[in-house]
Amino acid sequence: MPFGAHEAMEAHEFMQEKLNMMHHFNIYRQQCRDQNLRQMIDRHLDSTVRAYNEMVGYTHDYRSPVTTTMGTPSPQPVNQTEPGQIQYGLRQPQPQQPTLNNTVFQDSQIAAAMLSFHKNSARNSVTQALECADPNVRQMMLNSAVNCVNEAYEVFQYMNQKGLYQVPTMDSHTAKTFLHHYQPAPLQNQMNIRTENIMGYQTQTQ
Repeated sequence: MPFGAHEAMEAHEFMQEKLNMMHHFNIYRQQCRDQNLRQMIDRHLDSTVRAYNEMVGYTHDYRSPVTTTMGTPSPQPVNQTEPGQIQYGLRQPQPQQPTLNNTVFQDSQIAAAMLSFHKNSARNSVTQALECADPNVRQMMLNSAVNCVNEAYEVFQYMNQKGLYQVPTMDSHTAKTFLHHYQPAPLQNQMNIRTENIMGYQTQTQ
């Protein structure tokens, strides 16, 4: 069973990115100080290894090492968070400047790098999936994208609670005015029923 030229290149890019993530996450794990951050890195590193191994296994012999009934690995669930748990607003954010002479990462730098990795990997995996003909390659890339979205959010939660990722806000009245002028649209079947009722009424009155 052949691979298309385009999806072969996309699978190559996918696996190359996962290799880079594994290399970096392993360095971050060795250098981070916060135990919670280290545990998060361990989970995300394991997830990255699984995504890489699944793609390697399938591209070698068309079999994925860990499969569901659909034949592809399922995305990991996101941590449940209520909107009220997110800290909004700026709270005297620390000034940022490059530190070019350091050989050891600070925990804040590690978390920021992980967030960038996950965001970029999510975007790349979706783009790569759109170019794939093989349904299993496509699904593995989509599942990886969902995992990266969820893991990026977990990193955001960590950074937000530590004050490392602060969320600017706008005036509440301005936000509501801006968003509330959008009104619900009727579903297509509701529109069809309404049209049929109108046409039926017109027929009866003729």
